[in-house]
Amino acid sequence: MSTQTPDFVGDHDVDPTTLDIIESTLANTRLEMDRVLETTAISPVIREQSDQFPLIADAKGRMVMGQFGSAIDTIIENSPFDWDDLEEGDVLATNDPYMCAGALSHTPDMLLLRPIFYEGDLVGFSSQWGNLMDVGGKTPGSMPVNARTIFEEGMRLPPVKLYERGELDESLLETFVHNTRLPDHAEADIKALAAGTKAAEGRVQELCDRFGKETYVEACDAILDRTRDGMIDLIREFIPEGERYTFEDFADDDGLGNGPIKLHLEIYREGDTVYLDWEGTDDQVPGTVNFLLNEKMFKMFVGVFLIMAFDPLLTFNDGYYDLFEVNLPEGSVVQPEFPAALGNRLPLMARQFDVLQATFSKLIDGFSVAGSYGTSPNLVYAGTDSEGNQFQMLEILYGGIPARPGGDGLDGHSWWPLFRTVPAEYQEAYYPLTIEEYSTREDTGGPGEFRGGHGITKVYTFEEDGAITFQDDRAHTYPWGVDGGTHARTSEKRLVRTDGTEEELPSKVENVAVSAGDKLVFRTAGGGGLGDPLDRDPETVATDVERGLISAEAARESYGVVLSDGGVDEAATDDRRESMREERDDLPEFDYGPLPDEDELAERIAEERRAFDERHG
Repeated sequence: MSTQTPDFVGDHDVDPTTLDIIESTLANTRLEMDRVLETTAISPVIREQSDQFPLIADAKGRMVMGQFGSAIDTIIENSPFDWDDLEEGDVLATNDPYMCAGALSHTPDMLLLRPIFYEGDLVGFSSQWGNLMDVGGKTPGSMPVNARTIFEEGMRLPPVKLYERGELDESLLETFVHNTRLPDHAEADIKALAAGTKAAEGRVQELCDRFGKETYVEACDAILDRTRDGMIDLIREFIPEGERYTFEDFADDDGLGNGPIKLHLEIYREGDTVYLDWEGTDDQVPGTVNFLLNEKMFKMFVGVFLIMAFDPLLTFNDGYYDLFEVNLPEGSVVQPEFPAALGNRLPLMARQFDVLQATFSKLIDGFSVAGSYGTSPNLVYAGTDSEGNQFQMLEILYGGIPARPGGDGLDGHSWWPLFRTVPAEYQEAYYPLTIEEYSTREDTGGPGEFRGGHGITKVYTFEEDGAITFQDDRAHTYPWGVDGGTHARTSEKRLVRTDGTEEELPSKVENVAVSAGDKLVFRTAGGGGLGDPLDRDPETVATDVERGLISAEAARESYGVVLSDGGVDEAATDDRRESMREERDDLPEFDYGPLPDEDELAERIAEERRAFDERHG
């Protein structure tokens, strides 16, 4: 494994101890920004689930500390201001994905950008964005399934000064929130985002007070260079030169009956440069799952994969971006052209993670990762209660994380490490519903030496008439297993009416009417397994059975583990595993599940949508 030495400063005039103090302070400041936001916002998707991302950049707009990559240059280019027009106390705001090249991926994401000055000089930026509960548009939550353009997905704010020299533009804010269904939530959350950026400004200025402005600026350069040098070491050690590696996977559909949707990636290295080519990916689709993939953000994702796998002490930032060359074909689902709808881009966002890690699984010896539950499912329940009060709930749900070398996938977890679940008590206290069940789905994680994470079952009973809109995926395509591991189970949705009738729903629906007493059974997909299931420790299998994660039948049929009242029957298990090895075929590198061919799958998806539309008009 390649790691950076702690005394690295390169050619920079800053001592190692000072550099480490500044880097650690910025890392802690990022967490402080989140804490400030979470304790001042009021929407549960931010306050409870932490759907927000902070960033601290240098004076050139390069991310020094953060998670989602910087688009500061693009935001300023698309604003009415030049870099020289920025002043202390200014805060720019935007929620338009096309005005920041996809750094924000749909209209509910609101980004605030604050330039940071010290003694009159620009020394950096702080930025934070969060998922607002509603920004208008044709459906509550502003993530319609049936939209065909971004104009149907709510209010779009181009990059403008929300604060100028510290003064809030009250008229601008009022105009924006007036176009949302939850203006109080929107106003509070936007001001909370501003508070998060203000916290970072204070910490950066304190560092300049302590070490001097020149030392702080030099340290930012050194942090970027340290990451770049570390990434060069990772590239040389783990990415072979000369061969090309490809992988493709499919999202189910766009919610309008069009699918499956192919993502195709090729990776190869020349010298210290890694090339990532999305040529061969499907064209943009009419529905809302198009993903405007920001080039810098994708480079950040690539680097994060390598860093987290092989050198987790390395800071990920903009320092290594010149080491990656990316081709995003214009007009494809990863680079759709304006005004394509983007509201439910999450299936393709998550699938590009799957495709990226699968391609790396091919090129990095001994390192494989299986397929995931394939999106960040969301549910909106909205209406007017019996007392005439409007309500609107938005929740993000989770599924099975794929198995990885040396460990099982996480059960019912988000792709984003810091996301949390909204407590059932919170939902029941603030919204007219009851959470009847929130549990792990048995036998949904793909079997393997390391099993995939399990999906979840969440059962809602609605207490008022209203409508539901939700987005999920992996209902038709399976989270694949790798290196002998088995595919995971798919997602399912079922609506149970008060009269006992039941309806299976597609994974993406908009404004389905529900009555008081109706139940929604929301089941997410699992993650794929890694390695031969017959190599899994029998005692671990028995523990999974005891915990209700896998059934005794699956223990026997998938893992060859025979259980008795006293636990594992070792002799019977050895016999069964030997018999299973003799009878089975060679294990595939990737197990995609029992998928039909692409044309048949496309017809199945189209027919599902036709049948749903006939039932619901």
